[in-house]
Formats: sequence, structure tokens, C-alpha cells
Amino acid sequence: MTHQESIWSQRYREAGDDYLFGVEPNRFLAHRAALLERGSNALCVADGEGRNSVWLAEQGLAVTAVEISAVAVEKARRLAAGRRAEVRFELADMLAPAWPPAEFQDAFDWVIGIFIQFATPDERQRQFAAMKRATRTGGRVVLQGYTPQQLEYRTGGPSAVENLYTAALLRAAFGDWEIEELVEYEDELAEGAAHRGRSALIGLVARKPG
Repeated sequence: MTHQESIWSQRYREAGDDYLFGVEPNRFLAHRAALLERGSNALCVADGEGRNSVWLAEQGLAVTAVEISAVAVEKARRLAAGRRAEVRFELADMLAPAWPPAEFQDAFDWVIGIFIQFATPDERQRQFAAMKRATRTGGRVVLQGYTPQQLEYRTGGPSAVENLYTAALLRAAFGDWEIEELVEYEDELAEGAAHRGRSALIGLVARKPG
């Protein structure tokens, strides 16, 4: 078991029957429902307990969800079953050298990363590169994260400033793609016990050219 897997499994286990980040989809993602074409497919990375992948399946997408914690995957399966949503759950580390597997290369219309800021700057380069490889030509990456101002609010997210996103960082990371939306804003989050209160947020939608 890796260090990250151990940390996250403990957090999800301590939540008991509750869902650490709630069971409703992330608001930035849900507000882009009109972009999501019924019948397309999506990959949710570091999906946690399934709130976003299950919601995407309910929108009519074919959804694959990848998560490092077996505890979280089990809870995600229960959520999907309770809502009669079909999701392909994969227990995997998206930072592993061999990820994404060959079947995921250039395979997805949507690659979704919601609050995946557990990655250090070096890991983040690999993280974004893997997400790009999994996106097919014309497909999109959707990211939601916290900005450095979140350290003042302390209502969720990492405590290390280098793990947080700025607009300049995301523009540089996706400079070779078409950035369709890049917004910094503040909002009141109510995503389970872990994300609750005033928050400094950033959202990105970027399209793979070709």
C-alpha cells in the first residue's frame, strides 16, 4: 500500500457510512451539464467515493472512474448501486508510471479532475500529462481546484501552497490546448464534511486540438 493510498483510505474509513465529500456532484462540473453530450464517455480521475462519476452516469455518459483507495471504491460502488447508475470503477494509482493503460490512451471525450490537488508540483506534471494522454482529439479536460487564497479560508484542500492552482499555472500547463474557460472565483461550498464554507476556487475547461 502506498503512502497516498494509506492516507486516503484512513480518511474515507473514518467517515464511516457518511461520504467525506458528500454525494452530490461538484457544482462547477454540474453547471456544465449542457456541454455533456448524451452517449459520450468520461473518465473521472481520483474519483473518491463516486459522487461525480455517478452523477455523470446519470447524465447518460459511459463513465470510468479511477481511484487509489479500495475503501473509497467500495463506497462508490454502493452509491452507484443505490442510484442505479452504471459506472466502471478501477482501483489504480493515476501517478503510477504505467498509467494510463493502453486502452485509456486517446479514449475519452471528457477527463474530469475535481480537487485532485494531492499532487506535488513534480507529480502534477505527470498527473496532467496522463490526463492529456487519456483525452481523445476534440475531447476536454475539466478541472476544479483551490487557489492559494484558500489557505486563508481553511475550509478544505491541501495546506501546501505549491499544491494549489493559479490561472497562470493552468494556462502554462494547457497552453498547447484550446482553453475554453478559465475562471477564478469564490463560493460557499457544502460538499460533505471536508469541503464546507467560503472557498477560493478555480475552474478550467480545455479542449484537445487536432
